[in-house]
Amino acid sequence: MYVFLTILIVIAAVLLTLLVLVQNSKGGGLAAGFASGNQVMGAPKTADFLEKATWTLVALIVVFSIAAVGFSRGQAEAAEEQSAVQVEQVAPAAEIPAESAE
Repeated sequence: MYVFLTILIVIAAVLLTLLVLVQNSKGGGLAAGFASGNQVMGAPKTADFLEKATWTLVALIVVFSIAAVGFSRGQAEAAEEQSAVQVEQVAPAAEIPAESAE
């Protein structure tokens, strides 16, 4: 599950980067080209959509990051328990004295 969440975080980060590049900056940005040719969603609605999409992706990255930390802690605890069980299984075998070849 940790790997799946990491992949989702990377995808959301790439999409967020693309959204930020498309947004209208002081100089016009790439959104200015979309606003002039788009008859359905005009310029204000395009800007609103891009802003909402940006904040949604930021929120998703935060939620996925917190979930990934929770899953990584769970995996670490499970690994500790498994190594403790393995040590307990190996320890009694090490206490048996070696037979002498007399």
